[in-house]
Amino acid sequence: MVTKEEVLEEYGLDQLDESRNVSLSEEELENDSKGQLIKKAGQLRDRRNELNQMASERASKRDDLNAKTREKVDEAQEHREMRDELNEQVQEHKESRNELNAEANELFDEVEEMKQDLELGSGKSIEELKEEIEDLEFKQQTEVLGTDEERELIEKIENKREKLAEKKGKVDQSDELEELIEEAEEVRSEASTHHQKVTELADEAQEHHNQMIEAYREADEIRDEADAMHELFVEAQESADQHHEDFVRVQKRLRELDKEEEEEKKEEREAKMEEEREEAEEIYQKFKEGETLDTEDLMKLQKTGLL
Repeated sequence: MVTKEEVLEEYGLDQLDESRNVSLSEEELENDSKGQLIKKAGQLRDRRNELNQMASERASKRDDLNAKTREKVDEAQEHREMRDELNEQVQEHKESRNELNAEANELFDEVEEMKQDLELGSGKSIEELKEEIEDLEFKQQTEVLGTDEERELIEKIENKREKLAEKKGKVDQSDELEELIEEAEEVRSEASTHHQKVTELADEAQEHHNQMIEAYREADEIRDEADAMHELFVEAQESADQHHEDFVRVQKRLRELDKEEEEEKKEEREAKMEEEREEAEEIYQKFKEGETLDTEDLMKLQKTGLL
């Protein structure tokens, strides 16, 4: 089983350094100043982007590995199809070989029956008689023999020559037997050709089988790497998602603070306006009572619309 560490090393990828992650506590979210939260949001955004980039690289590597896995599986399937096709041819040649061997056996049985009918199968074969004659002639030529021994040897040679001539004569008289033997040998030869094809095709089928097994093994190894790479992707993506969630929380808190500031400013403006209105009413009352107003008082009256 391939480990994540092995995959990181093999593909030259950086380990996710958790010490660089940016944390956000509820206390910080509620109590930090707006400036501190703006800084925190920037840190979360930058780390999120780094982690998203890391996740993207790992997802790309994972997809490449999955594509290679599919290529290896396809390759294995091609070898499987070739193996099966060759095995079918092997079976066809086996059937042809067996049929031809059966036919050849029947023909050779007919040959033996014909030989028995011609008495060619009884006694010694033509080759055996030839060898015996050669041995006796060699003995006659190389050994010193007495008159009786030489006469006896000559008689043996003549006797075997007669048997050989008789056997040859019977064979020569049987053209049908020769034709039958030739036919049987041709059928046997054709069967041997099919047997040779069986051997060749079986070896080729075995080679495709071995390559299929190897392709499946490689596919399993690459799939293990892809699975480990997917775990690394999930690891980086989950961390990026957490940083994004925290970034969104900070942004929401900043909007709340902006709203609170706006409310405070609005209240201050309203309080100031109320204060100015009350002051203007006092000035206006003095004006109505006949007091002389200076320029500043007049301006305050104009600002509040009382003049």
